[in-house]
Amino acid sequence: MRDAILHGDASVQRRAIAKAITLLESTRAQHRAQGDALLTALLPYTGKSLRLGFSGVPGVGKSTLIEALGLYLIDQGRRVAVLTIDPSSSVSGGSILGDKTRMEKLSMHEQAFIRPSPSSGTLGGVAEKTREAMLVCEAAGYDIVIVETVGVGQSEVAVAGMTDMLVLMQLPNAGDDLQAIKKGVLELADLVLINKADIDADAATRAQAQISSGLQLTEIHGHASAHPQPQAAAGAQRAAHWQPRVITSSALHGQGIDTLWAAVREFQTLQMANGAFHTRRQSQALAWMWQRIDAGLKQSFKNHPAVRQQLPQLSAAVQSGQIAASTAARHLLAAAVGEVPTD
Repeated sequence: MRDAILHGDASVQRRAIAKAITLLESTRAQHRAQGDALLTALLPYTGKSLRLGFSGVPGVGKSTLIEALGLYLIDQGRRVAVLTIDPSSSVSGGSILGDKTRMEKLSMHEQAFIRPSPSSGTLGGVAEKTREAMLVCEAAGYDIVIVETVGVGQSEVAVAGMTDMLVLMQLPNAGDDLQAIKKGVLELADLVLINKADIDADAATRAQAQISSGLQLTEIHGHASAHPQPQAAAGAQRAAHWQPRVITSSALHGQGIDTLWAAVREFQTLQMANGAFHTRRQSQALAWMWQRIDAGLKQSFKNHPAVRQQLPQLSAAVQSGQIAASTAARHLLAAAVGEVPTD
C-alpha cells in the first residue's frame, strides 16, 4: 500500500489512498497497529503541502467554493485533495456523505482526490482521523490539502488546530454580521470570505466593512490583552504583520477565486518568512499527540474490566439520583487504577 500511495499512477494511487484512510478509520486493534506502521512509513514524505481549512454555516456555499478553487489550482498545475466532513446523525449514526455529488467536476479530475468522512459525533465536527488522512494525501504528492468542516459549534477551533490557514465563510445577508461571527471565531480566522456576493452586492459590501472593522478591533484587543483567550491559541502564531482581511466572492460564477488564492499565497509567504508557519505546525503536532492520548485513555478506561463491571450499577445509581455523578466518576477512576476510593 505504501508503494502504491507514493508511486502509483493516478487511479492506482487514489484507490490506495482510500484504502489507507479506511484502515486508519478502523477501530479494530489489528487495523490500528497496521495504520500506525503505515503512517510511520509515510511520515518522511509528508509536510510539504499547504493545508487550508474552510468553515462556515451550512448553506454558505463551501462545497461550491472549494470545487471552484480546486479546479482553478489544478489549471495552475497543482494537485488538490479535499477532506470533507459530513455530520453524523445523533440518532442513527448515519451520514449523507454527499460531497462527491456536490463537487462532481472536481471529483472526476485525475489530479484531485475527495474523501467524505462522517464526523461520528466527534466534537468540533471534524472526523477523528482527519489529521491522519491529511498525512496520507501529502505523502501521495497532493500539494494543496483542503479540510471542509460541518460548520457548527466547535468546527472553527478544530479545523484551525490542524491547518495552516483558516478561511471562514459568511453570507452577505446573514443579519448582524458581527453577531453571526463571535469574537472567539474572529480571533481564529485568518481570512473571512463573504460568498454569494452576487445575491446582494450592497449587503456584501456592508458585511465586508462591518467584519473588517470587527477584525481590527479583535487584533487590537488581542495584542493589548496580557491573558489571551484559549480559543486564540491556534491563531497566535500568525505573522506579526498579517492583518486578517475580508474579501467577497461568488463561487457559483467563479468570481473572486483569484483574489482568494492571492490572499492565501500572501499569507503563506509572510508565515514562512518569519518562521510562524513552522511554529504553528509544531504546536499542532503536539496538540494532536495529546488529543490522541486523551482518546486512547478514554477508550482504555471504558474497556477496563473493573470499570465494565461497575459501570452499569453506577450509571443506574446516577440516573436514579442515588449517587452524585462526580462521586460515581471518582469510583470508576479509582477502579481503573486499582485504588479504593475514599468517601
